[in-house]
Amino acid sequence: MSDNIIDFEELQKKLSPKKILAGVVILIVAFIFFSSYYQVDQQEDAVVLRFGKFLKIEGPGLHFKLPFGIDKNINVPTKRRFTAEFGFRTRKAGIQTEFSSGDYSFEYEMLTGDLNIVDVKWIIQYEISDPQQFLFNVEGNVATQSRYGKRSIDIRTKTIRDISQSVINRLVGDRTIFGVIGRQREEIEIEGKNLMNKFFKDFNFGVIVKEVKLQNIVPPKSVQTAFEDVNKAQQDAETSKNKGLEEYNKAIPMAKGIKERTIREANGYAAEKINNALGDIARFNKVYGEYVKNPAITRMRLYYEMFEKVFENTESIDLIDKKLKNFIPFKSLSDQKGAVK
Repeated sequence: MSDNIIDFEELQKKLSPKKILAGVVILIVAFIFFSSYYQVDQQEDAVVLRFGKFLKIEGPGLHFKLPFGIDKNINVPTKRRFTAEFGFRTRKAGIQTEFSSGDYSFEYEMLTGDLNIVDVKWIIQYEISDPQQFLFNVEGNVATQSRYGKRSIDIRTKTIRDISQSVINRLVGDRTIFGVIGRQREEIEIEGKNLMNKFFKDFNFGVIVKEVKLQNIVPPKSVQTAFEDVNKAQQDAETSKNKGLEEYNKAIPMAKGIKERTIREANGYAAEKINNALGDIARFNKVYGEYVKNPAITRMRLYYEMFEKVFENTESIDLIDKKLKNFIPFKSLSDQKGAVK
């Protein structure tokens, strides 16, 4: 007992009121110090609340705040890209990706515009564009979200998934099964992204979709073989169409070239004929002018020129009258080819 009393007394001596007060002060100062700053990662933005009311948004780095819980910060990964899978779940990604064996038919089975059933699996990639909207524009309050963060994230995730599934169902329902499986695949991705972003903007949800990617679109297994045959036929038709376009692209330029060449030749021929006609007119007018001055001489000259033209390629010509009674009183007096005098 005496030892215990001595120990207690020594303890009382050591824990004097001043020392206790100093310890309390140190604890308070330490608490103030550690609760008056916060760190924001490079991929995050911090939403700062004062007495539970939105105050501001801070970017990456070290920041200070009022202690004792007066200011609170909620770090939101605004620069991280999230992926949501529909119709399947990836268990382990890698060279050989493993997928979950769960039944997700409620997501991928859809009805097309021509009343056929098709299995559509897709993913979306999205980012948080406005952390304030993302935190507060969902059912619940700030206290619930800060205390039950996991539950609030589930609510947001469900909202994103519901909107995405609604949009894809709508786009598939507006098209035929062959359009969904074939040529309209990219069109669905683009329209899906635009429609989702429109809904998120209208709801002030603070999320922006960066990409919509259709992973697998197949008909139900019971009719899959028939659809594969149809798909092959469509591919063959597309191949034939491409070959036809190739031949068209070869033939049309050639035909245009022939057309242009023919037009140029016709224009040249027309110009030649016109020039010849103009030359003949000029010569005729010249001869006519001489004829008016001296009709007899001009007539005889034309007569001789006609004879020279007719017999220019002949030799040893004898001319007789048309009644065969006698020779015409002039003959070829030269052995030169085509000479007539």
